[in-house]
Amino acid sequence: MGNGWHEWPLMFFTVAGQSVIGGYLVMAMVLLAGNLTVQQARRVHLAMFFLWLLMGLGFIASMMHLGSPMRAMNALNRLGASPLSNEIATGSLFFALGGIYWLMAVLNRMPLALNKIWLVMTALSGLVFLYAMGRVYMIDTVPTWDNLYTPLGFVLTVFIGGPLLGYLLLQAAGIRGPGWRYLPWVSVIAVVISVAAVMMQAAGLAAIHSSVQQASTLVPDYGLLMAGRVLLLALGLACWLWPVARGNTPPLAGLTLGLALVLGGELIGRAVFYGLHMTVGMAIAG
Repeated sequence: MGNGWHEWPLMFFTVAGQSVIGGYLVMAMVLLAGNLTVQQARRVHLAMFFLWLLMGLGFIASMMHLGSPMRAMNALNRLGASPLSNEIATGSLFFALGGIYWLMAVLNRMPLALNKIWLVMTALSGLVFLYAMGRVYMIDTVPTWDNLYTPLGFVLTVFIGGPLLGYLLLQAAGIRGPGWRYLPWVSVIAVVISVAAVMMQAAGLAAIHSSVQQASTLVPDYGLLMAGRVLLLALGLACWLWPVARGNTPPLAGLTLGLALVLGGELIGRAVFYGLHMTVGMAIAG
């Protein structure tokens, strides 16, 4: 029994990857809208560097989990047959497409005809990467993971951390839009759905057990940890939502603090997720 903190490389990799996917979608939509001047678009491209920096740190963390980069290369030998191989491949594709786009855009080498197509291709690869991440944990011998709450949790992280990350980078680039006051509510709605999912999952854990283990005892501090997670998420989003609700522009320092709190909250939730790992030969429910 434990709380999953020993899996911190995977915690960071999944939370960072999902937040980057969400942040990229926000920034890509701004670029695809075509309402930016050449200089504004360049500032957005420059700010995108931090997306790929965070994604790169996530991959470094995942390599630490595997033990060495060579293990990641060997995992690719089962591409198509292994969910882990698919996760590494799709994540690498998303990282490569995004990184190459960023480099070509910053160097002014991106052909105009390819710009929007490349943005869409990268967004689609990010969604495929998200799907592949979820498939890794859909294991029939791990009943605490092999359910709707796993992919739902991953998708919700995209919509909890992603909009704030994208907004922060756009704000740093000096880009503002009149409709952006609604963006924080995307994260708020995602948090509300997440809280409801946590409550439903907690109720369902009592029905999952093997002959020697009860799922509800895997993380003894489940309730306390989840309460702490929700508190961090609420405080983080308040740093963003409060100025916006008052018609003010959120300061960068406040947005940065808010993002740190939100990512901290999601890391706690992911620690609980890994702490709920329960391998059985045959699950018994009810």
